Amino acid sequence: MTYQTDTTNKKQGHGGYRTLHSYQTTTLIYDLTVEFVRLYINPRSRTTDQMVQAARSGRQNIAEGSQASATSKKTEIKLVGVARASLEELLIDYEDFLRQRSLPIWDKDSPEAKELRALSYRTDTTYQTYKTYLSRPEKAGNLLLTLIHQANYLLDRQLQALEKAFISEGGFTENLFKKRLKARNS
Repeated sequence: MTYQTDTTNKKQGHGGYRTLHSYQTTTLIYDLTVEFVRLYINPRSRTTDQMVQAARSGRQNIAEGSQASATSKKTEIKLVGVARASLEELLIDYEDFLRQRSLPIWDKDSPEAKELRALSYRTDTTYQTYKTYLSRPEKAGNLLLTLIHQANYLLDRQLQALEKAFISEGGFTENLFKKRLKARNS
């Protein structure tokens, strides 16, 4: 028996997460959170671990969901949802940090927040682009809030697109069943 590779029907749409803006933004959030807790949170505090793990979870679940999409769109949707939930938890941690220190949370239309948001439109942003904002607790906390809001927006759009595709195209198992029926009837 000879096995032939079907090059016309490769599993589409899995992997490639490194090019997703949501993944790139959550990578920044993770790296900046690691530095933020080093600077401003007691290293023995449970909050340190929780913030780093929430930031990591946001990033890792996007990657894992993207890889899982080859065999389960449902799993991809679930994991992207977990990423979104992790970032919401992290957002609350940053709000708490600012509130508990009587530091202002910048309005999204404030000049400072607009300056931060404008950075996301540049094509050359890296960790270094944002690192200077870590110099003061108020700037650092608001930087992370802004980035998390941006990532949440991207993830909400990503989830909507994934759900729409799942409804119109079905999932991997569903499509295998259709192919099996077609093969039986041929």
